[in-house]
Amino acid sequence: MAPRHLPVGSFVRIDKHDLQSILDSLSQRGYRTIGPRLRDDAMVYDELTRVSDLPIGYIDEQDGGRYRVVSDPQQRWFGYVVGPHSLKNFVFPPHETLLRSHRDADGLWSTQTELPETRPVAVLGVRSCDLRALRVQDRVFLEGPYVDVHYQSRREPLFLVAVNCARAAATCFCHSMKTGPAVRGGHDLALTEFVDHFVIEVGSDTGGEVVTETNWTPCTIEEVQAANDVPQRLSSAMQLRDKTLPASSAGDVEVDHPNGRYLDIRGIRELLLDNLEHARWQAVGKRCLSCANCTMVCPTCFCSSVEEVASLTQDNVERKRSWASCFTAEHSYMNSGTVRKTTASRYRQWLTHKLATWHDQFGQSGCVGCGRCITWCPVGIDLTVEVAALRGDKS
Repeated sequence: MAPRHLPVGSFVRIDKHDLQSILDSLSQRGYRTIGPRLRDDAMVYDELTRVSDLPIGYIDEQDGGRYRVVSDPQQRWFGYVVGPHSLKNFVFPPHETLLRSHRDADGLWSTQTELPETRPVAVLGVRSCDLRALRVQDRVFLEGPYVDVHYQSRREPLFLVAVNCARAAATCFCHSMKTGPAVRGGHDLALTEFVDHFVIEVGSDTGGEVVTETNWTPCTIEEVQAANDVPQRLSSAMQLRDKTLPASSAGDVEVDHPNGRYLDIRGIRELLLDNLEHARWQAVGKRCLSCANCTMVCPTCFCSSVEEVASLTQDNVERKRSWASCFTAEHSYMNSGTVRKTTASRYRQWLTHKLATWHDQFGQSGCVGCGRCITWCPVGIDLTVEVAALRGDKS
């Protein structure tokens, strides 16, 4: 008789078509199932009920200011890397109502907190960089002196099916930030894709229950090693691409993007804070459009604005929160006016906070190396290039 629960750390194998039974199990448990889908020529997170809705046979090509979806000759199910969406969209949505106030016929006001829907969410196809970004968000919203109950109500029931990366886009530099490409915790289930099957690592008790409801078989030691080798080989290839490993270290791994990114994080806090008047800020400020694309797609940015919206009768008031960006003039507005008046000063604020003062606030970097800010910048501004320029790197 098959066990009803597999322990954390177990490795099992399922045929690819049996991934459907995992979706079915999650749906039966009341989860709203979300996964990658091809929409508007991009890989986005959307409702997912059938594995046939996955972008099977498509991959993404990314570079500075460039994103394209093309056919994958290998017909992989998870051959793409990351799209514009991240887990932030589901735990800290772009717009939400925080509370509602109502004035009754006697003129008395009552207020109630508006918590989100109680239906839990399961997300399929999460990458290691986004799991690490979620840890950053947890630090901001859950681990400080004040807990955000709206974030908490979405985060606690979140079920995550992660995927070990076997391919990197030109904009990926997770290896620089030590956030990938291998999944290392924070998941309920972690998939490694092979030609006709998946190897699944159980990451939580709930994940151990869900996976037993599919047609699984225990992995051999060789299959576990093969699964562990997939992201390790990619990491070696990325380091070889950046000339941070000797040529013999990556074996026969093929590198899709020989001109990929690398961020030297040695002493990066001091580098940025000691160069606040560097001429490079003005140079990048002339290119930057202050469009805020980078902060919108960033999986760790958490700035928001709150406003009170009253009904026409003035008897009902909603407090609404929306994503905000340090690239807008309003973000630094005070009673004396806007503090950061130039685009150069706003870019400097964003980069120094993300890579330097974030360490002072949260004890870690605010960047996970996903590369979204590079891909979705209309003019292709690249933070790895900007940091290298501040170092005086002439390469």
